[in-house]
Amino acid sequence: MWRLKIAEGGNNPYLYSTNNFVGRQIWEFDPNYGSPEERAEVEQARDHFWKHRHEVKPNSDLLWRMQFLREKQFEQTIPQVKIEDGEEISYEKATTTLKRAVNFFAALQADDGHWPAEIAGPQYFMQPLVMCVYITGHLNSVFPPEYQKEILRSLYAHQNEDGGWGFHIEGHSTMFCTALSYICMRLLGEGPDGGLNGACTKARKWILDHGSVTYIPSWGKTWLSILGLCEWAGSNPMPPEFWILPSFLPMHPAKMWCYCRMVYMPMSYLYGKRFVGPITPLILQLREELYAQPYEEIKWRSIRHLCAKEDLYYPHPLLQDLMWDSLYILTEPLLNRWPFNKLRERALQTTMRHIHYEDENSRYITIGCVEKSLCMLACWVEDPDGVCYKKHLARVPDYLWVAEDGMKMQSFGSQEWDAGFGIQALLASGFTDEIGPTLKKGHEFIKASQVKDNPSGDFKSMYRHISKGSWTFSDQDHGWQVSDCTAEGLKCCLLLSTMPPEIVGEKMNPEQLYDAVNVILSLQSKNGGLAAWEPAGASDWLEILNPTEFFADIVIEHEYVECTASAMQALVLFKKLYLMHRRKEIENFLIGASGYLEKIQMQDGSWYGNWGICFTYGTWFALGGLAAAGKTYENCLAVQKGVKFLLETQMEDSGWGESYKSCPEKKYIPLERGSNLVHTAWAMMGLIHARQMERDATPLHKAARLLINLQLENGDFPQQEITGVFMKNCMLHYPLYKNIYPMWALAEYRKHVLMQL
Repeated sequence: MWRLKIAEGGNNPYLYSTNNFVGRQIWEFDPNYGSPEERAEVEQARDHFWKHRHEVKPNSDLLWRMQFLREKQFEQTIPQVKIEDGEEISYEKATTTLKRAVNFFAALQADDGHWPAEIAGPQYFMQPLVMCVYITGHLNSVFPPEYQKEILRSLYAHQNEDGGWGFHIEGHSTMFCTALSYICMRLLGEGPDGGLNGACTKARKWILDHGSVTYIPSWGKTWLSILGLCEWAGSNPMPPEFWILPSFLPMHPAKMWCYCRMVYMPMSYLYGKRFVGPITPLILQLREELYAQPYEEIKWRSIRHLCAKEDLYYPHPLLQDLMWDSLYILTEPLLNRWPFNKLRERALQTTMRHIHYEDENSRYITIGCVEKSLCMLACWVEDPDGVCYKKHLARVPDYLWVAEDGMKMQSFGSQEWDAGFGIQALLASGFTDEIGPTLKKGHEFIKASQVKDNPSGDFKSMYRHISKGSWTFSDQDHGWQVSDCTAEGLKCCLLLSTMPPEIVGEKMNPEQLYDAVNVILSLQSKNGGLAAWEPAGASDWLEILNPTEFFADIVIEHEYVECTASAMQALVLFKKLYLMHRRKEIENFLIGASGYLEKIQMQDGSWYGNWGICFTYGTWFALGGLAAAGKTYENCLAVQKGVKFLLETQMEDSGWGESYKSCPEKKYIPLERGSNLVHTAWAMMGLIHARQMERDATPLHKAARLLINLQLENGDFPQQEITGVFMKNCMLHYPLYKNIYPMWALAEYRKHVLMQL
């Protein structure tokens, strides 16, 4: 039976941590763990998900919840309440529902103070990792039989009815994810017609019906070339010489968005080496299965620009194709001949030096899952027996997550992100006396997770920004600063610093708060908006060079509504408590940030959300930021328009529900099924920021009634549609959102609406 372990490093000599593994969450299979009744409960959860997998595609993340609730002997002792038709919501019933939610959420807290959770959804994370360890010969040691069983369970559970796999679990089938999933099933031992319910047969039919893997996007061509299922001649060039370009050039690596930089760094190394894994009998079989013509007859040069229409989100402009053709025809032949091959050798060495630097500064976690598999493979290619590859292997468990729908590879983790919002929701409830130990543990986790140092050495020469004082999305070991994670962490520490230390623990040292402020201020752009990871400022025209087909706006760093609004709220609170620290800079920051939010508002009054779905999410953040800066419905047209948008999109069932399709299509699209409780909570809090209750509280009463009546018997809330997104076109599943945001919205409703009646 599977068991989640928290903040453990074990005795692995290749594993190390900056804070004793606080926030680490890894799964372990123990054949002797669990009673027959507990195992039956797990099987029941799996069976329920399978039967309803086409209705609700995200899992409820039940396995660790069952474990924690069992270990803590949790029992919901507060009776459930419902609001009948025509009944007004009483303060008492709202309080009862809120207490039940708080009790349940507190029981889910880990011993180190964070709340574990899956963060997955994209269907191209796990397959490259399986390919990587297949190539290196470590497939069965990294993924023993029970692991392989759960990976296959996940693949079967999220196969679409047409036989393919979507870019994410709610998406239409794509060549990229269908081909990777088919290959993954075959590497894990399934035959060409094997798999549950003919999974392999259906997948191969989908691939061949859509033109074969010659139409896989560029990332897919890279992995197929690495695996020996495509020739490198079928890929556009990724020259490692990019990493030795002069810094004055507009397309220098330092000007790239960090995730783009980190993906193409190991890709360019593997491309420059023209690395191909062992050509095993299985690889030869796959060559026959994946193409519509004999492998030897394929004209590889002709497939470089091919991409299935199902995968194409960002069509490459002609200028970019001309650039790839020039590199392919003219530059690459030169760089592979003497004396220019000396330049390639130098470029490969430089690229590998950057890979090692990033690995060391993330404790071999790397910035994310796509990069993890590539960097790990690059280290093995450089030295199969080297310590760097072994350190990479030691961090693979950090990425694996098990739920009732099987094992996935996570983007990495959302420990700090979820904890920051969860603590604010708990604080908003006002039940400090009842949940003091929970708040104290959460406070300790937040403090222990702050990044204490900048990246090592001359970090600017390695294209890195300051990180001292920041918070990451996940844990301290990860090391990558994020502006809104820093803002939310800072807000938690500031709020908790005003409370009795005997209840919530000692407040954070002011110098550490100043460090956080320093990071936030450093990330504001000239337009007033805030970037997420590193300062924005590179030329927008560089996005023309976006080499991917399924993402938009990934070449350079941009400003984001959520980051800007989070920072505004944090700095306003900081300014109240530390009035004189960088006072003028903070005031100027707020003026610029307010102007940015007002400037980028959409015509319909909404704001585009970059990390949640979508206009509902962005509007909640923007209204919160504007309110913090003193903007009100009476003195700010942007607030009026934002309120109008939310009121006009409230659904007939009294909630809000927005389709994930709003994100890629960049226009508001309502859910067909009806409202979503997380979206409803976001909209409620946005309206409360704008003081809607002072004009007409009816929309808030109706929405609160919906949330109260959706609460489950144990205090949990039901899992509905996926709620997270990144890079406009790929959705992320945050299972804790269904606990955090309804609880937070009801807390704000109880405090600001019902208490004022």
